[in-house]
Amino acid sequence: MIEEKKPVKKSKTTTKTPAKSGDLLSKYQTHESDTGSTEVQVVVLTKKIAELTKHLKDHKHDFDSRVGLLKMVGKRRRLLNYLKQSDEQKYTGLIADLKLRK
Repeated sequence: MIEEKKPVKKSKTTTKTPAKSGDLLSKYQTHESDTGSTEVQVVVLTKKIAELTKHLKDHKHDFDSRVGLLKMVGKRRRLLNYLKQSDEQKYTGLIADLKLRK
């Protein structure tokens, strides 16, 4: 009597691109599998930052996640600074679409 193992479901958080930001993501992608361009990286980081911020509102003492959040915010800031230096029009459009301050 050997029992068959049920397939393990993978969580949806393992995907590289968040599903809900698909419309903004597709707007800034240069091709279908683009995950490396500056604009796409900023969109993905913004989505992750929003999710982690929501998590930290419920779990105020999760300090390790807070450190990760601060690192993500810093990385997004550096990417936005690079984008501002290289292409001011893309920068202002992205800031407006993501509703970020600055």
